[in-house]
Amino acid sequence: MRHYVFRWNAWNVGKVELHGLSVEEVEYVVDSARRPHPKPIGNEKWLVVGPTRSGLWIQVFFTIDDDGDRLFVIHARPLQPDERRRGRRKKR
Repeated sequence: MRHYVFRWNAWNVGKVELHGLSVEEVEYVVDSARRPHPKPIGNEKWLVVGPTRSGLWIQVFFTIDDDGDRLFVIHARPLQPDERRRGRRKKR
């Protein structure tokens, strides 16, 4: 499991908490990402989808700071049941 350095501020912590998530849950999912994640999605943004320690599946969008050392989370939220089903179908 890789350990990234995250850059948190009031704005992105507030966005994470708005969706009922904690900073620790988001960091865990990104740090424990498995292929094909993190996945580039364009405009220098990245996506990770995975389970928290409690088994809740979430998606996290982030950018990498210009220094290349820190991740800045721009969005994170739990997956909806239909999103989970679509993801399982794609793996087949």
